[in-house]
Amino acid sequence: MIRPFQGMVPQIGSRVFIPDSALILGDVSIGDDVSIWFNCVIRGDVNWIRIGARANIQDACCLHVSNTIRPLLIEEEVSVAHNVMLHGCTIRRGALIGMSTTIMDGAEIGEGCLVAAGSLVREGFQAPPHSLVAGWPAVVKGPLSDRQREIATSVWARYVRYKEAYFADGWPIAEAPKIDAPRPGFAEGHPYP
Repeated sequence: MIRPFQGMVPQIGSRVFIPDSALILGDVSIGDDVSIWFNCVIRGDVNWIRIGARANIQDACCLHVSNTIRPLLIEEEVSVAHNVMLHGCTIRRGALIGMSTTIMDGAEIGEGCLVAAGSLVREGFQAPPHSLVAGWPAVVKGPLSDRQREIATSVWARYVRYKEAYFADGWPIAEAPKIDAPRPGFAEGHPYP
């Protein structure tokens, strides 16, 4: 379900997959070829959320933000595995976030990083590019091995193929709702609740 909030309508790129069980709300922008899977919640009701092209947000993820101070940025070709919580953080291009991970406000995961399943990334944590991050709380374990780099860079392309298989099976391509008087988002001056 894709819904406006206070006149802010989610912006949806081309060939995006969003099943009815997912909820996308408010000041959210989704790039081309993104897939958002079953039972995800992406709630841009108190700040903005941006998801870059070819990213995938897998089943049961929750993406939210902090009022006035922490938007959520997910760059291109990021893979966010099942049951992940992202809150007011930044995920750089090509990162892979493992299942059941939580990443808190102000954290930044560098380009091409792999965050191990079940990690807790604390507020303000900074992960350098192409590093392995793991633990509860998470720490940088070191640079990725060649095999880990291969894993991190292969998932997004598979998910582009997966969503195309759903389209071939008759699932609809996502479209943003049309409303009479759309309003600009938070970055353009929409008042915070």
